[in-house]
This record gives sequence, structure tokens and C-alpha cells, in this order.
Amino acid sequence: MGSATAPQWSTYATERLAHEGFRRGGGRAAVIDWLDSQTCALTAQEIEDGLKGGERPVGRATVYRVLDELVELGLLSKVEIGDGLSRFETAYPEGAEHHHHLVCTNCGRLVPFTDDAMERALRTVVRREGFTMQAHDVTLRGLCAGCA
Repeated sequence: MGSATAPQWSTYATERLAHEGFRRGGGRAAVIDWLDSQTCALTAQEIEDGLKGGERPVGRATVYRVLDELVELGLLSKVEIGDGLSRFETAYPEGAEHHHHLVCTNCGRLVPFTDDAMERALRTVVRREGFTMQAHDVTLRGLCAGCA
């Protein structure tokens, strides 16, 4: 998800955690490294399942603890698409490259998208209204091609 000029998210996250006084423990490192290879939001269960069979086994309690730490530090974004499940995805500081989501209201498919024109329009609205944008996300709901 990072741009060519941005460091890998795992590097950014590890440096930020160290700055905040967290040690790079085996479970935390495994979660961070695995999340760095993902392209879109996943549930805690999907993250736990993805870590099974890896080089470093990670218990459920560790996964949830690390997710909470990363969200609290702004290193993960919590994505809510209206199905009652929280999803998590890597986050850089505001202004860095990011994406938004299309959600199929029938099958639940989650599709990431970027749109430079939309980003410019959001910045225009914020300036016009005198706001300082701290964060934003856009979720468009409808039917995917397979369900339409």
C-alpha cells in the first residue's frame, strides 16, 4: 500500500512502536510482518487464521492485544462496513497514500480503490468549509458485478 518513497509499513510501525517504548516481541513482530503483506482490510479472525502455520505461532490473545495497540497508535485503521465486524488495515499518517472501499451489500465483497480526483474534491470541500481534515475514509455500498 505504501508509495515508492514511503518506507514499508512494517518499518514505519516498528519505529513508531519503539519510539513509544514497545519492544519488538515475537508475536508482535509476526503480526506486523504479516499485516505488511496484506492489501486491504481484514477481520481479526482472518488475521489470526493468516498467521496460523507461519514460522512463529501467534495466539489469539496476542493477535487481539497487538491489534488494539496498533489501532491506539494510529498504525492500523479500523474499517467498519456495516456487517458488525471490525476490519483492520495498515495506516500511514494522514496525507500518505491510502485507499477507500467498495462494499457489496449482497455478498460482502470488499474492494479497495483510489481516486485522485475524489481526494482533490475532498480537500476542496474541507478548505471551503474551514475544516482541518484529520482523517477520512470513503465506503461506497452497492452490488458487485457478480451480484448485480
